[in-house]
Amino acid sequence: GAVHSHDGMLWSQLTSMSTSDMRGDDRWLLALPMFHVGCLNPTSLLVHRGATGIIMRDLDVGAMFRCIEQEKVSIFMAVPALMQFMLMAPEMEQTDISSVRWIATGAAPVPVSLLHDYEQRGIRIFQAYGLTESCGPGTMLLHEDAESKVGSCGKPQMHTEVKIIDGKGNTIPQGSSEAGELLIAGRHLMKEYWNKPEATAEALQDGWLYTGDICTWDEEGFITICDRKKDMIISGGENIYPAELENVLAACPEVQEAAVIGVASQKWGETPLAIVVAAPGTSPTAESLKAYCKENLAGYKVPQLYEVVDALPRNPSGKLLKPKLRDQFPGPAPF
Repeated sequence: GAVHSHDGMLWSQLTSMSTSDMRGDDRWLLALPMFHVGCLNPTSLLVHRGATGIIMRDLDVGAMFRCIEQEKVSIFMAVPALMQFMLMAPEMEQTDISSVRWIATGAAPVPVSLLHDYEQRGIRIFQAYGLTESCGPGTMLLHEDAESKVGSCGKPQMHTEVKIIDGKGNTIPQGSSEAGELLIAGRHLMKEYWNKPEATAEALQDGWLYTGDICTWDEEGFITICDRKKDMIISGGENIYPAELENVLAACPEVQEAAVIGVASQKWGETPLAIVVAAPGTSPTAESLKAYCKENLAGYKVPQLYEVVDALPRNPSGKLLKPKLRDQFPGPAPF
């Protein structure tokens, strides 16, 4: 676990408040597990703002809708997958959710279609990037930038420094198209990993947190996460970031959810395997998915392998569990 100090948590709240219009009359629905920084952080933030928190015992979509209507919830946090599940639930059309002002989200980019669905209901979306190790804060994509900067996680938050380094530790300048590892600094960082000095020494160096996330940083200051460093697929000597493929597949009309992992290939070393959940009323095939990817991806990035599943494995907070997918689909590829 990540060890945080009271001072660090205080700076986390100050950082979060700098990009939030939370008011004293707001009512925040806390639906994520209390051990998760995505719930712990808002709970502390409520105290600073004098706002009200409504804590749910379990994450249940139906119960969330009832709570929103009964308690006049104005803010809540949900990963994009949960936001999609809510849209598909019959309660979305049967429940009064007019009290909701905005939703805080993270863990994955929000597709434009999802933004529009909530926008039509008068709900703004704030997309954040952060880690348990940073006590939450990192970057924030404001609602007004969401459509023009689709896929980005926004700009660094106040009291947060960032830099991007290449494989040799050299700083990549802002505005470069080169991707590198994102480093974060600030008084809200963790002190250490509990009883893990080696992991701490690897993650925290000279005041910087090495996030393990690969990203780019454009001239306007917007950061885009390409993928986890450890999730990158090297196929035939080319770097392929699963997140890019997942974003393309998520926009396919036949796909509700998508995940991409690398599997061993005798020919290429590694090759991407796309695992999708079919959109309601559709029956995607490997051929139809491949054809869609060919229209939207460079040739060497197009997955040759596809699996259609009923659901993707997620933890209680809704985060995708790729290790379980790797166990379920260990490979190797037949080529």
